[in-house]
Amino acid sequence: MTKPHPVVVRDLTRTFGDFTAVDSVTFDVEPGEIFGFLGPNGAGKTTTIKMLTGLLAPSDGDGHVAGFDIRTERVQIKRNIGYMSQRFSLYTDLTVNENIELFAGLYGVLGARLAERRAWILALSELEDMGDKLTQDLPLGWKQRLALGCAMVHEPPILFLDEPTSGVDPVARRRFWDLIDDLSRSGTTIFVSTHYMEEAEYCHRLALLNRGRLIAMDRPRGLRSRVVEPIIEVKTDHAALAVEALTGTPGVLDAAMFGRELHVTVSDETQGTEIIRRTLAAAGREIERMTSIEPSLEDVFVSLVRAEGGAVVG
Repeated sequence: MTKPHPVVVRDLTRTFGDFTAVDSVTFDVEPGEIFGFLGPNGAGKTTTIKMLTGLLAPSDGDGHVAGFDIRTERVQIKRNIGYMSQRFSLYTDLTVNENIELFAGLYGVLGARLAERRAWILALSELEDMGDKLTQDLPLGWKQRLALGCAMVHEPPILFLDEPTSGVDPVARRRFWDLIDDLSRSGTTIFVSTHYMEEAEYCHRLALLNRGRLIAMDRPRGLRSRVVEPIIEVKTDHAALAVEALTGTPGVLDAAMFGRELHVTVSDETQGTEIIRRTLAAAGREIERMTSIEPSLEDVFVSLVRAEGGAVVG
């Protein structure tokens, strides 16, 4: 028997006066899926999540989360999901145990079940011997895992994470995503927004928003296959000045810094390589290496957003 979709969205729209933050978005999320929400700032990610979690009423369209209507059953939705926002959700002046007890009380987790869930959260966050420690004194990575545990204290079938790893170092982010993967394997459906492209690779499917509209949705490999223009990776003596020189050059569709290298999207690989060489030489830049590469998710992101008119500025 096929399980129902944990999240179903049809033509979801949210306006604020004359501004349309979310514009007729439609998608489904599979049971146990890690569903990634990507988009530049102002794309509508957080607004969509607020509507799905019962924090904001839609202006138009329909949706169901955990089987409940996002218009008329918002209280039931809040009881049947976990939610971790991009802003730190714990109370830093409380101890680890006091935070767990607070969130458990909000969801009616008491007695023996509370003891069981406390032990699970402390193990998850690797804080077994630190229950009496003030939360403000914990390293950020541990605070993050504690916040995840508190969001899961009532064992919800669906977990919403709104840019949960902002400001966290790469090692802590990797550990956090290991936990997300474990939760997904155990059957929890994960809906996560992120602006870290390396994190997007961990998602089973990705939805890309721009200017409030859903412009692409697929598995990471499927999204990468959509970029058909050649991409040249260029290492120069000064990446920022090289980008400046290449931007707007005929035959160059996009030039952006990726670490210390450039990714230059061109109309034609052979002609593009010569255009890059000639343009940078005229600008006095020395080329150390040029290599044709497969597109990364960040390349896909830039290409698709560019094709849709670019991101919102300001």
